[in-house]
Amino acid sequence: MDQNHSRARISVNQVAPEAYKAVLGLEQYVRGHVDATLLHLIKLRASMVNGCSYCVDMHSTEALKDGIDGRKLFALAAWREGPFFDARERAALALTDDVTHLGRDGVPDAVWDEAVAQFGEEGTGNILVAIATINVWNRIAITTRSQPPGV
Repeated sequence: MDQNHSRARISVNQVAPEAYKAVLGLEQYVRGHVDATLLHLIKLRASMVNGCSYCVDMHSTEALKDGIDGRKLFALAAWREGPFFDARERAALALTDDVTHLGRDGVPDAVWDEAVAQFGEEGTGNILVAIATINVWNRIAITTRSQPPGV
């Protein structure tokens, strides 16, 4: 690794505390409106897709502490092929992948329709906000080169 990649740049919490608090507000909202296990899976999967070492470390550690099976967490890397996920989790993970990889054509109708079928419109809206929130955190952590604790 290039030595520059190991040096943190800034702490957004210190240089832009109001912006940081605003993102924390989103975080608090989703924690109260999205099932805890599903939220762990969404956060960890998006962080894997984005390559955010800080967030992968944080969310895998939190998920393990909250009792989520390590095999299920490791299987997130290949969730489409693994037997560890139910229909609701698969719908949320498909939406997570497509929102995180948001391309020119947006989220395919089939992915959106399955999410709505599993969670309803309000639930899907809350999951969408959860996905958007972890993507904000990933972009902050990657750009500022945040490092996992103890590294």
